[in-house]
Amino acid sequence: MKERIIFNWSGGKDSALALHKILLSEKYEVMCLLTSVSAQYQRVSMHGVRVDLLEAQAKSIGLPLFKIEIPDMPTIQVYEEAMRNILIDLKNKGANISVFGDIFLEDLRKYREDKLSELNMTGYFPLWKISTKELIHEFIDAGFKTITVCVNDKYLDKSFVGRIIDSDFIKDLPPHVDPCGENGEFHTFVFDGPIFKTPISFEKGEIVYRKYTSSVQIKDSNDEDIDYKNHADNPFDNGFWYCDLL
Repeated sequence: MKERIIFNWSGGKDSALALHKILLSEKYEVMCLLTSVSAQYQRVSMHGVRVDLLEAQAKSIGLPLFKIEIPDMPTIQVYEEAMRNILIDLKNKGANISVFGDIFLEDLRKYREDKLSELNMTGYFPLWKISTKELIHEFIDAGFKTITVCVNDKYLDKSFVGRIIDSDFIKDLPPHVDPCGENGEFHTFVFDGPIFKTPISFEKGEIVYRKYTSSVQIKDSNDEDIDYKNHADNPFDNGFWYCDLL
């Protein structure tokens, strides 16, 4: 009997590759995709992708989508309460495992596992400790297509947002930037690949710049709320370039 799992879906490349591996394993029944979105703006947290494109992904994948609607810039307490409530509901429906696309951030994995353990649930990380250079090439070679929707100007300039990730993109990355953007350097929207029945149609909209104060709490690249106030490596001393997708 397959174990029933919840898949934490950001709409980006790491989520897509992790889900691909889950589906190929045939060991699990994916109960749903789970994504936190801004209640005010109806966009995926941090990535800035519109909810209608998120829903188009889920429809093409063929899995139910559960959205956690949270206020813009929520506190950790608000986010954790919303997440806890939906996890309790899904656990009551038979899910005991929550899957993430994290690769090497130890503190984030520990945070996730600690919170899940409070509900007697476990976390599973299909991409854990695999070389990010290996993963990005595996992603491209598998036939996935993705576009950058957000870049952190601490690491990358405006020219990197709104680009398709291919061999040229990887070659253009500065040496200090992780090829999977695992440190939050960039975020993506996957629009085609082996997990989709049909490609996701979209058009590129305007590119905008947003600056955040150093005292805010915001989502990381995998949709968890992290408090960056007084953080030693506070990314919000910088701004972000966003490419709107329509």
